[in-house]
Amino acid sequence: MKTIFLVLALLTATGVQAQEESDSTPCDAVENDVQTLECSAYSRTTAEDLLKDNYQSLAERMQTLYGKNPSQLTDITSRIKASQQQWLKTRDADCAVEAFPATSGSKAFTIAQNDCVARMSDERSEFLESIGQE
Repeated sequence: MKTIFLVLALLTATGVQAQEESDSTPCDAVENDVQTLECSAYSRTTAEDLLKDNYQSLAERMQTLYGKNPSQLTDITSRIKASQQQWLKTRDADCAVEAFPATSGSKAFTIAQNDCVARMSDERSEFLESIGQE
């Protein structure tokens, strides 16, 4: 009986540790330039994925809100698409300016670009999420 409890305790501890390890990100315990670069790339990817999800959710909300009126749905959908395309151009231009002091192609430049894109994408995600909410 003690052996069963010992095995169960060991399996539980191993499972908890595996769960904790799977929740880790490249941004945990950053100590050097390589880790900073990996963290910035992870942050950028995560923010851009959230942005895509929120854009898709917005499209679905517009379908729900205006689906019964095809002309309104077409109008708002085209406006949102044009706005998002313009915003992406502005974001990329602004981030190029923000990263400018660093040498193009350097780690510092890439980190600055990634951090800027992540920050601005997070802000845009919040904005997109707020549209059409009741």
